[in-house]
Amino acid sequence: MIHNKKMVVVMPAYNAERTLKKTFDGLPHEFIDEIILVDDGSIDKTILVSRSIGITTYAHDRNKGYGANQKTCYRRALETGADVIVMIHPDYQYDPRLVTAMGSLVAQGIYDVVLASRILGAGALKGGMPFYKYVSNRVLTFIENIVIGQKVSEYHTGYRAFSRDVLTRLPLGEDSDDFVFDNEMLLQAFYFGFKVGEISCPTRYNEESSSINFARSVVYGLGVLGASAGYFFAKRKIRKVPLFDPDGKRL
Repeated sequence: MIHNKKMVVVMPAYNAERTLKKTFDGLPHEFIDEIILVDDGSIDKTILVSRSIGITTYAHDRNKGYGANQKTCYRRALETGADVIVMIHPDYQYDPRLVTAMGSLVAQGIYDVVLASRILGAGALKGGMPFYKYVSNRVLTFIENIVIGQKVSEYHTGYRAFSRDVLTRLPLGEDSDDFVFDNEMLLQAFYFGFKVGEISCPTRYNEESSSINFARSVVYGLGVLGASAGYFFAKRKIRKVPLFDPDGKRL
């Protein structure tokens, strides 16, 4: 419980056997009401590790994709009556101690969405982010800021906090089941007028950290540009875009 709000941490997991417990141990458990992990068809022992350390664990019957995993995470969190939902990857890339700060900003109503940015400060490259990922992150963020008129340092972080209102009102059922889900969801939050804030997050990249390869990164980048174009067209009422349809499919 944080500021009299129920806070639930969700972890979309895929082959996180080696890093899950480190992530779990680093969380500020005294402020967290429940932790939920959704396994997306892992071929390692992620599910066994998750259950052995007491995490509420759900499993897809097959690999459905990163976006589909998050959708299940949020549905399950909402079912518990969560007021604040924090999503963190269980690969120990992001610092789990920031859950308190992120959740508090949402619980107090300062922001509806809080992003843990790897770009604010000087931690990304020092933390081991591959140079091509850093450059593509900066370029895509620059383009998106121009297109949608914002000043966000990073649209691509996998560490985020949300209010219940955000997850129930956004048409997340229209979003991709793949990696571009993160970007689409954030663009939707801006489109529908939610308050979005950022904090700086130290990161660590190593061989155990989850990361998409170069080819998948290119596909992701194209998806980001497509979503940004959709935002542009919808905002100017040039054409109807399902992602930004207020009557679109909810979770």
